[in-house]
Amino acid sequence: MDEEYDVIVLGTGLKECILSGLLSVDGLKVLHMDRNDYYGGDSTSLNLNQLWKRFRGEDKPPAHLGASRDYNVDMVPKFMMANGTLVRTLIHTDVTKYLSFKAVDGSYVFSKGKIYKVPATDMEALKSPLMGLFEKRRARNFFIYVQDYNEADPKTHQGLDLTRVTTRELIAKYGLSEDTVDFIGHALALHRDDRYLDEPALDTVKRMKLYAESLARFQGGSPYIYPLYGLGELPQGFARLSAVYGGTYMLNKPECKVEFDMEGKVCGVTSEGETAKCKKVVCDPSYLPNKVRKIGRVVRAIAIMSHPIPNTNESHSVQIILPQKQLGRRSDMYVFCCSYTHNVAPRGKFIAFVSAEAETDNPQSELKPGLDLLGSVDEIFYEIYDRYEPVNEPSLDNCFVSMSYDATTHFETTVTDVLNMYTMITGKTVDLSVDLSAASAAEEY
Repeated sequence: MDEEYDVIVLGTGLKECILSGLLSVDGLKVLHMDRNDYYGGDSTSLNLNQLWKRFRGEDKPPAHLGASRDYNVDMVPKFMMANGTLVRTLIHTDVTKYLSFKAVDGSYVFSKGKIYKVPATDMEALKSPLMGLFEKRRARNFFIYVQDYNEADPKTHQGLDLTRVTTRELIAKYGLSEDTVDFIGHALALHRDDRYLDEPALDTVKRMKLYAESLARFQGGSPYIYPLYGLGELPQGFARLSAVYGGTYMLNKPECKVEFDMEGKVCGVTSEGETAKCKKVVCDPSYLPNKVRKIGRVVRAIAIMSHPIPNTNESHSVQIILPQKQLGRRSDMYVFCCSYTHNVAPRGKFIAFVSAEAETDNPQSELKPGLDLLGSVDEIFYEIYDRYEPVNEPSLDNCFVSMSYDATTHFETTVTDVLNMYTMITGKTVDLSVDLSAASAAEEY
């Protein structure tokens, strides 16, 4: 271990694994260590026995739940936008050859106490029961504007400069109601709160276009895809990729103490009495607790069920977004469900997650609106964890710390953090102009 590396990565969470893969592909000499004896860190995937041990402390789950090995329960469950940044990053590194994806059946939004399929195109807007007749026409006109909008072609801008016009102003031009704005902003553009309304509209229009393009790609009921066997496959795919490029992985390395020189710059990592020298360290917040601050808490429920979520058209995999305004909250709530069709549970079993940013001192009770949508559950587990962000100055200490995972059930915020970190570490941006067909989703098995 007494060697010198360009970068030492601590923790095999998804963000750290993507960065390790990107840096290895760039030709840097990377050592990747984890204090745990399993891949994934906070974003690991558990079988039923591991799940039981973590939440119940006993080793024996009831037999009626099926074989332990048939479960792959993600601790940070997130779907991927089919044409989104994460999929482009996976293709850029060629890690897609280690993974199989399958389209997600449904994308829903909670409005006025019920759940509705999210309309994403002008034609779907006309059919959606979310809106009355006149509102449908107004929404259709807005969707057509968004679909036709091309940043490089001013003729499609209709005289509006979307780098200056706010989302609120753009929406006012089409006269859309508050409820329509709610589902567009939160379920299509995937904003987590309402700050976007007073920001330039270009970002929201681009997000809506990404949703519609992703939806069109697999002609399914949602714009999302998800790996067979769950997200636990991703860190392992990146570990294999890193090894191909000469990176070294070491699991079960206790302590992993980051060492600094006289100037406060990182110079190595010590574990079990041996020190590996390095120029830079990349890690999750748990490895450098004095360089991060707490910014919130996420509360999550994990339910094992024997049926799909009601009112989702029998979807075997689905995301439901509950916009903050519908619940009187400051941030959105998310419901995520997948099942044996993605090989994450035995036949006939479904895994549902409800997650939110904790806003009170009684976080579990905050999840009630989401849990009420699930119907009967066989088993339920609750988890609350703190969220951290880095406060150090990487240009001074060469430490690059990722942010904790948020409550969202899609990957757009996670991968933004990864790409920003990559640019800080290397001074370059990742080329995301890739052939998207390299990550095709399996039809049916």
